[in-house]
Amino acid sequence: MKKNAFVAVMILVLLIVSACGNTKDNNTTAGSSTPQGSPQSSPQAGKKLKIGYAINTLNNPFFVAVKEGAEKEAAKQGVDIAIVNANDDLSVQLSGVEDLIQQKIDVLILDPVDSQGTVPAVEAANKAGIKVITTGRQVDGGSIVTHLGYNEIKHGVTAGEFLAKQLNGKGNVVELQGIMGTNVAQDRSKGFNEGVAKSPDVKVIATQSADFDRAKALTVMENILQAQPKIDGVYAANDEMALGALQAIQAANRTGITIVSNDGTMDALQAIKAGDIAGTMGIYPNQYGQKAIQIALDVVKGQSVETTIELPSIFVSKDNVEDAIKESQN
Repeated sequence: MKKNAFVAVMILVLLIVSACGNTKDNNTTAGSSTPQGSPQSSPQAGKKLKIGYAINTLNNPFFVAVKEGAEKEAAKQGVDIAIVNANDDLSVQLSGVEDLIQQKIDVLILDPVDSQGTVPAVEAANKAGIKVITTGRQVDGGSIVTHLGYNEIKHGVTAGEFLAKQLNGKGNVVELQGIMGTNVAQDRSKGFNEGVAKSPDVKVIATQSADFDRAKALTVMENILQAQPKIDGVYAANDEMALGALQAIQAANRTGITIVSNDGTMDALQAIKAGDIAGTMGIYPNQYGQKAIQIALDVVKGQSVETTIELPSIFVSKDNVEDAIKESQN
């Protein structure tokens, strides 16, 4: 009897010890698997930062230079960068942003294809807890930490005033607009018209969009040249369209047409040097990409940034084109 009682007591003790052990395991699973304050308690510990960059197109030397500048700065800062190219297609950009979200990026840099249409991409990143900054073109919704860009209205005004001055305050001009679903195209057009309006004898005789595209601008300008026997100047919302217009003008053997544009791509700077284009608003795309990465890192680190960051720009003509070429190569 005593032996049986002893065995029963020992079994009871073993059952109690086992139950306590199971309770401890269950508590560990329900809470943190590591003690608070250990190196593994933070999801960022030992993790290399990854920046996602959704670029609207790489079918444009300007954005190729932006991409290269961003990649160079990311390598310098020791962070990973994943770049998706929309090729000016909204559905492709939305899909590309979703892919970046799936890669668990730490911050998203977005240059929208369309200011309104890209809102769902921003909202998807917001829902995933990913901070968003926009560059160049703005978006019309979602939560954005900061926008990195330029005073595009001022750019248009400066280009318009310069063109009017080149024409001695009198002449017929053509405006080639960008993608009008973006604030950049809208603001550059608004500024240009404000600028030339200061010279009442400068008349805008044709306005048409060529979607920031060189090939489209070539076709558009060919049609305008056929319809307009007297053209003294052309304002293009970006350098690619200016170069397309130049090609059409040269092919038509039309002379005496002054061309002014925006962006400061190397092709445009070389055309200014050659005397084929009168001037462009230089905004140094390589530095644009570098700055975007720097701001993205500030955002990830929780540093305070302005809601809008305006980058420096300069009008480039034959007087300072050599300096602009050197600056673009830095």
